[in-house]
Amino acid sequence: MTETATPARRTAPGGSDRPLTEAYDTALLDLDGVVYAGPHAIEHAVDSLAAARTAGMRLAYVTNNASRPPRVVAEHLTELGVPAEPADVINSAQAAARVVAEKVPAGAKVLVVGGLGLEEALAERGLVAVRSLAEEPLAVVQGFDPSVGWAQLAEAAYAVRGGLPWVASNTDMTVPTARGIAPGNGTLVAAVRAAAGVDPEVAGKPLPPMHRETVLRTGARRPLVVGDRLDTDIEGAFNGGVDSLLVFTGVTTPAQLLAAPVEHRPTYLAADLRGLLVAQPAVTAVTAAGGGFACGGWTAVAEGGALRLTGAGDRWDGLRALCAAAWTVLDADGGPVDGRKALAELGF
Repeated sequence: MTETATPARRTAPGGSDRPLTEAYDTALLDLDGVVYAGPHAIEHAVDSLAAARTAGMRLAYVTNNASRPPRVVAEHLTELGVPAEPADVINSAQAAARVVAEKVPAGAKVLVVGGLGLEEALAERGLVAVRSLAEEPLAVVQGFDPSVGWAQLAEAAYAVRGGLPWVASNTDMTVPTARGIAPGNGTLVAAVRAAAGVDPEVAGKPLPPMHRETVLRTGARRPLVVGDRLDTDIEGAFNGGVDSLLVFTGVTTPAQLLAAPVEHRPTYLAADLRGLLVAQPAVTAVTAAGGGFACGGWTAVAEGGALRLTGAGDRWDGLRALCAAAWTVLDADGGPVDGRKALAELGF
């Protein structure tokens, strides 16, 4: 495998001379926006994952969505044509439960603001889920669930203001659904924060507890994080010191990628999960007059505060070259460059 920069200070997308299924032993796949959106599989996901599995890559599903237990998620994946066992699914509820268990005695009661996923994760740690402050819990744990309403948020605020430790599974502000982008757990956490005047300890991506949980449960030695979000999936990989693949089947746009700070820059990028099955073209610096960065048949340069693109070929190669030009400017002076025209030339 060859790369253009180390994960810690990436100035251009990396390259791999082998398919990613050969370069890494385990794919740590986000679910919402990567494998499925609501009840439906993302286009090309089922066939790509089947091919990756056949190639010998282990597949693990790592999600910040704490609403459903791993067994339910595994059943949903299997119904979509992606065979999975509960042990293949790691969620932020499990990471949050481990954090809570380190704060309270064995068998302690914990106030749950969320769904069945949190309840089962707490039970796995020997803790008892309760729904009322009157039951004398010793901590509060909060995770996404569509059923969460004012009464649960208020109960959490009372508990947190009373001094109980508060752990949030994640703070994603949005969640992809079959109908579009909807409010995520971050919006619900913000409501409790506003009422209680306290910040929670967060367990999910991109923070270390989730990476620790994933490594403990998968035993991956050469993991590749695969996700659609810069601020959770890609930043989580950055914080864990592992490589990542960004796919554009969820919330991130090419324009957002061009403006990404160091911690939000993926090792690789692809349209969808088919990117696992192929080698990744490298970006190279152009030493001839004019400079810039080349990938495939494209060359990108930053001139006068804007990106300029020349050449032809696969549009994703063009985006890789644009990333290198844009990130170099960001690192040099901290100012973004205008990539709208160049992206339009690529059809983005």
